Amino acid sequence: MRIPALKARQLIRILGREGFIRVRQTGSHILFKHPDGRSTLVPYHSGEDLERGLMMKILKEDVKFTKNDLERYFGY
Repeated sequence: MRIPALKARQLIRILGREGFIRVRQTGSHILFKHPDGRSTLVPYHSGEDLERGLMMKILKEDVKFTKNDLERYFGY
């Protein structure tokens, strides 16, 4: 499965829809937490795409997206 490259603000929008709340920002890194205990750190560099490997790590390991979640957002 190959998901499209996203900008940090697009990924942040997806996290917000999934119930993640912005907790704090240190430099260019923003920490998000979910009420159920999941958390992730998103690097925010304005105008730059996130690398696909990092996005997959965030979506699959940190956010624990299932295949259905990926299909809903990316049409796979």
